[in-house]
Amino acid sequence: MSGLNLFFSTPIWISTINNYKETNEDIYLYIKNLQKEDQVGLSKSNVKGWHSQDFDLNNQSVKKFINIISPKINEVLNDMDWDIKKQTVKITNMWAIINIGGASNSRHHHGNNDISAAYYVRAPKKCGEIVFYDPRPAPVFSHPKSNKTNVLNAMVNSVNPVEGGLILFPSYLDHSVNPNLSNEERIVISFNIKLVRI
Repeated sequence: MSGLNLFFSTPIWISTINNYKETNEDIYLYIKNLQKEDQVGLSKSNVKGWHSQDFDLNNQSVKKFINIISPKINEVLNDMDWDIKKQTVKITNMWAIINIGGASNSRHHHGNNDISAAYYVRAPKKCGEIVFYDPRPAPVFSHPKSNKTNVLNAMVNSVNPVEGGLILFPSYLDHSVNPNLSNEERIVISFNIKLVRI
């Protein structure tokens, strides 16, 4: 066990879904219909952006979307080696956020869940990175100056969204979204997963 060891690392899974375009167009229409029916939306972490009500998980478009991302969720379960024989994997809720023209999301986390996600239906250039914050209180409170940031010393890391991109991360992890500097829609689907004991 000599050399550098990473204890208590925070995992973040970043991938792009294969053959996502047809599914994206289908779920895009579902989201825009939700927005048409409820133009005000919810007020949560969104700053100027539109936040949908929770998706109907029995809707065919939503089921199709869940099917295309399920292999990536299974990778997370395998990496974490969570016992899925004694626990049910449940998507507790799913929703969409549309940011345009300076809209952003303030810092928050998704309590009382195990894994949370961001999937990008629309992601134009300069539409706003998702930003993750070091969850450990001690190094955030006091840490030495660094010559340059790296994976060991950074207090903040960000991911630039791409269409068809899926980011999965522990629900306890604080995150925010930078302002959309484009005049095009940034559309993200977020959802939470909880493992419930049988």
